[in-house]
Amino acid sequence: MAEIPKSSHRRYNPLLDEWVLCSSHRLQRPWQGQVEDAVPESRLRFDPSCYLCPGNARAGGQKNPDYATTFVFDNDFPALLPESAAPATGEGGLLVSEPATGRCRVICFSPRHDVTLAEMPPAEIRPVVDTWAEETEALGSDPAIEYVQLFENKGAMMGCSNPHPHCQVWATGHVPLLPARKLASQRAWFERHGRDLVGDYLERELGASERIVCRNEHWVALVPWWAVWPFEVMLVPVRRVADIPSLVGEERDALAEILQRVSVRYDNLFRTSFPYSMGFHGRPTDGEDHPWWRLHAVYYPPLLRSATVRKFLVGFELTAEPQRDLTAEDAAARLREQSETHYRQARQT
Repeated sequence: MAEIPKSSHRRYNPLLDEWVLCSSHRLQRPWQGQVEDAVPESRLRFDPSCYLCPGNARAGGQKNPDYATTFVFDNDFPALLPESAAPATGEGGLLVSEPATGRCRVICFSPRHDVTLAEMPPAEIRPVVDTWAEETEALGSDPAIEYVQLFENKGAMMGCSNPHPHCQVWATGHVPLLPARKLASQRAWFERHGRDLVGDYLERELGASERIVCRNEHWVALVPWWAVWPFEVMLVPVRRVADIPSLVGEERDALAEILQRVSVRYDNLFRTSFPYSMGFHGRPTDGEDHPWWRLHAVYYPPLLRSATVRKFLVGFELTAEPQRDLTAEDAAARLREQSETHYRQARQT
């Protein structure tokens, strides 16, 4: 591969068919912008005021069971409902709308209020992976559902309203915008080359290695060439598998391990419970094989310089195209340097 430029340049994202402007020299500028307040971390094992802890009441009076591993329930304030009374409109091709239907579910990772994936051993994360698979399969089996999106918002900086370890599953009656773009890109690549796009990309990254963060037998964590967020990470399975339910036992164990290793490196980077939005992109649930699709996960963390200085998507990025200050190679190197022993454990020992 040609030498990676240090001056300003653009990088192409073939999955979304978009470009990102890279300007690594901008990190040298002084910072007098907004500094976030450090958010105190809740360290209660059980919080009697938390609506996700075992045995506590949620909105509407529903009472959580005394669960011991994962707990799943319908979101009490869903963004999508199974039915919609909104009419379809297409006035002159300008004022266009259509009804949107679906289901929204919540998955609690653990009965403990005071842990995150970074602090859970892989053996405790494996039931989370199994629950993801079960929910994806169950929701996707509904003929009215076309896509199942798993995602986790971690930390108040990412709008998470409750620190109890949990994620959400939204099952939609349509293929959402970003998965639809990835579907089109992966299909076009497969039709041209006879191979899957993400698999070809993974092969290039394994050969280059400078953007690899960590890996095991079945999964690779890397900072993608086209990353927009400072410490953006992508998880890719070594075997082409199209969705989480299709993962075999060893791949699920390995996914639990890589999730924990990435989360620990994030926390160790700035010695804080690292905020992010994370989600899995799997094939649509239309019953088709989609041989062009390879399952992958994406992490979008906002922190740039420290635990209290974040990246904002403003100005040029809102009006023109994405831009980043830290190169993908430098971000991967900094994450690789982090210990895989959580900073809290290291401090205790």
